[in-house]
Amino acid sequence: MATRTETDSMGSVEVPVDALWRAQTERARQNFQLSSLRFPARFIHALAQVKAAAAQANAKAGVLTQPQAQAIIAAADAILAQAEPDSFPLDIFQTGSGTSTNMNMNEVLSSLVKQQSGLELHPNDHINASQSSNDVIPTTILVSSTLAISQQLLPALQHLQQVIKQKATSLKDVVKTGRTHLMDAMPLTFAQELSAWAAQVNHTQVTLEQHLQLLQQLPQGGTAIGSGVNAPDGFAADFCQALNERSAAQFCPAANLFAGIAGQEVNAMVSGTLNAIGTVLLKISNDLRWMNSGPLAGLGEISLTTLQPGSSIMPGKVNPVIPEAVAMVAVQVAGNYHTVSAAAQQGNFQLNVMLPVIAYNQLQSIELLSHAARALADQAIADFSVNHQRINAVLARNPILVTALNREIGYNQAAAIAKQAYQQQRDILDVAAEQTDLDRDTLARLLDPKRLTE
Repeated sequence: MATRTETDSMGSVEVPVDALWRAQTERARQNFQLSSLRFPARFIHALAQVKAAAAQANAKAGVLTQPQAQAIIAAADAILAQAEPDSFPLDIFQTGSGTSTNMNMNEVLSSLVKQQSGLELHPNDHINASQSSNDVIPTTILVSSTLAISQQLLPALQHLQQVIKQKATSLKDVVKTGRTHLMDAMPLTFAQELSAWAAQVNHTQVTLEQHLQLLQQLPQGGTAIGSGVNAPDGFAADFCQALNERSAAQFCPAANLFAGIAGQEVNAMVSGTLNAIGTVLLKISNDLRWMNSGPLAGLGEISLTTLQPGSSIMPGKVNPVIPEAVAMVAVQVAGNYHTVSAAAQQGNFQLNVMLPVIAYNQLQSIELLSHAARALADQAIADFSVNHQRINAVLARNPILVTALNREIGYNQAAAIAKQAYQQQRDILDVAAEQTDLDRDTLARLLDPKRLTE
């Protein structure tokens, strides 16, 4: 492979001749070969946005000339134009501050500036002016998470709620057997059952929206440890203003820049909410799988849309593949939450040194949940069909309906009627008519499943 010689403060190193990166990136590429995991495009794009906003703030402060700043911004825009930026080869498992990836971006921007405008801008002195990896990487995690949540996850959760509510409306008059402990319980309508799903999704959405207020408070301008050394006065505010103009977000300087660099509790809280979203999607997925189970030996209440053959050996078998896939997403997100939580605890003194793994896992969770919510809505909930005959047959023989007679005949006699109905596999109405003095019309009214849902 053809190479060229690049130098940094440690000396010279051979770099692939066509690579946009330089010496520091190449050293990191050779040092960190622990996995195939790389920063996702969303993080790289957010980092480019951070660099462009910093250049604009530096120009306002006179740290860079307007031509220098515009050259950096143009180079950053070139990276943003790439759906999958191809000059960022570094492993997630690298120096814990993410310095290597910050320098990767600085070197690539420096090379792009030279290609596009002919200007010689130093990766550290110009591209990284008024910055440190220690504020750039935490800021980029917050920026990328904010944009991913607002542009991708929140719309997906809203869509899921809308689909659930539409389905519930179409099934508002369908009564089914409720279940607690996986055992027969009092009846409810499908609309009531689905309303719980929508409310659970909404709970997590509201919490996520509250977290956005914290995510948008950025430590950029704190530089090395939070004191702002080498950054001009007003840099943090000017940076956020420039970033807001580019992203249509509402970022602002963190009230305490030291905390923004030393701690990762905000991302730990966000990750906890992402885990809660996964928990809700898993609950919905499991409900769908149970209701769809069978079709003969299971509950058989609904039929999910057939998407693909379910077995390589059993002809005709069809499985609930979307709920299963979403359940695996929930498990992955739970694992990511534990990773982010443990990594957030590694803030020693003025810096957390597990930033790359926090970024990777958090952004993966956001992306997975966004896709899972839409898949569950569009490929499972929107078009499942209800097996009315099965539901009605089971409902009529549900002995737990006798709960409605407690005030008329007492708990003990109601329990005896329920046991007899179970043992004899008879409708609860028939057994109650034999064992009580209540007339059949009164019993029919008291035991009417639809009335019991109201």
